[in-house]
Amino acid sequence: MSGGDLLDIARGVARAARDGEQVEAYVVRTRDTDVEVFGGEVESLTTASVEGVGIRVIAGRRQGLAWAGSLAADVIDETLQEARDNAGFGEPDEWYGLASPADVNGATPPKLDLWREELVSVPTEEKVRIALDLERATRAADTRIRNVESASYGDALAEAALANSLGVEAHTRRTTCSASAVALADDGSGTQSGYGFVAGRTLSDLDLESIPRDAATRACRLLGAKPVPGRRIPVILDPLVTRSVLGVLSSAFNGESMLKGRSLFAGRTGELIGAPFVQLIDDPTDARALGASEFDGDGVPTRRNALIVDGVMQGFLHNVYTGRRSGSGTTASATRGIGSTPGVGVRALRLEPGPKSPEEIMRGAGEALYVQSVSGLHSGTNPISGDFSVGAEGLMVRDGAFAEPVREITIASTLQRMLLDITEVGSDLIFLPGAVAGMTVLVGEMTMSGA
Repeated sequence: MSGGDLLDIARGVARAARDGEQVEAYVVRTRDTDVEVFGGEVESLTTASVEGVGIRVIAGRRQGLAWAGSLAADVIDETLQEARDNAGFGEPDEWYGLASPADVNGATPPKLDLWREELVSVPTEEKVRIALDLERATRAADTRIRNVESASYGDALAEAALANSLGVEAHTRRTTCSASAVALADDGSGTQSGYGFVAGRTLSDLDLESIPRDAATRACRLLGAKPVPGRRIPVILDPLVTRSVLGVLSSAFNGESMLKGRSLFAGRTGELIGAPFVQLIDDPTDARALGASEFDGDGVPTRRNALIVDGVMQGFLHNVYTGRRSGSGTTASATRGIGSTPGVGVRALRLEPGPKSPEEIMRGAGEALYVQSVSGLHSGTNPISGDFSVGAEGLMVRDGAFAEPVREITIASTLQRMLLDITEVGSDLIFLPGAVAGMTVLVGEMTMSGA
């Protein structure tokens, strides 16, 4: 996967633009491997290689898109013609236009090392062995582990190139890999599950020994969980729960949502929307983030975007289209696939870590609820109004330590109130696959409904 040919292909398409026409080619090549094991045997093994091109044509303020899962020259020619045809049927929009040198505005792409060549040559047999070893180790991690619901390994090699007829070009490539296990524990009081998970850019980044330990610990500490009486209480969010909540919250900072009137923060730029120490950042230039990239989906060099600084909202994320339409300009936040026009999205969203470890946060929280997992997040959260009510399970915290486990409870607030009620952000920043990182967060008060 050398990648140079991808940019050559994209340039060739861009050079085919006719007078009065803007043409863009987005070319990708990926290889993904996923291994799932169960009961000491491989349950599924998939290795998929994909290459293809998406072509946009803009003419007369009309936009057309076509794509194909092939890089054959004749197929690319047909795809370009199809995009032209589609543009003829498109609705006119005065804001349509490809990224131009003015949108790039002299910005240079960050220098990021996101590719690990050694991952390319890892044999499939080694990937299967990792998953099988994880299952065996998870089963043996505690005598109360009765089964392993799943153990898996996955990796991805991805390259993309973009060129348009206005002179904007981009090329990116990255590797990622991850492994996980879900343990099922039972001591006669009922079955509980717990997960272990690690991710990185190559095998040497993965602390595989932590997966069985974490899965068993998380499952066993929930044994005997019961509902508890409802009340208002401080809530500590596990890093993976924080990640999920931030993922839902991210749509409120989406320029596309704002233009459609679907953001709960519309019109609030410059206002205090979080606790005074809260910093919310989308930084795809941070190579530690697995969603990091040198360019966005429009071909514009990425940048660090601060969404909340000292609790004050700074603005929205934009691609070229929404940036022009809003008058704000692009924030290099375009996301896309070959079969879609650029949307808007986060790539490396995180809260700025605080100085305290999870243990220090627990010691200072008094009586609190530690939420290990949530259910019904998308159905129980309204990203437009901010209403938040989800099922949860976890443990009570007293005197700085875990106490009795709890289940069949609901935690409720609003996203707006939760941001203002954050009292601690942990130092345990965890980068995971996808666009959002996690860390321990203490919310000063939420409604817990239970027995």
